Amino acid sequence: MKPVKSTARWDDWAALAAGLIVAVSWLWHQTIGPPTAALFLLGVAAVFMAVLALTHPELIATEAVMIVVGLAIFIAPWALGFTGVAPMAWTGWILGAVIVALGAVGLPRAIALHRRPVPH
Repeated sequence: MKPVKSTARWDDWAALAAGLIVAVSWLWHQTIGPPTAALFLLGVAAVFMAVLALTHPELIATEAVMIVVGLAIFIAPWALGFTGVAPMAWTGWILGAVIVALGAVGLPRAIALHRRPVPH
């Protein structure tokens, strides 16, 4: 199997960075509580999925779960009731949408790599 060039994985690197920002965003939001913990855990999940996508580019599930995690980050401000905390809410909305888009960009490539014949 021919390795994929790292430059071809820009979307996974960007998703890794976005997830990391979500995970550590509590540092500048200066909030504590369930919404903060949820953003942290969702950010960690995005980082984990991005690392899996980088190390196993042929796995379709990594990109699909990345989209789901991004959607969860995006709806978290409404679902967890922190739309009134503007910095946290905007972090969720913007980076959630970015992670969804990055997962959608990587999904066709993962499908193509998954369907590629394995050399014997």
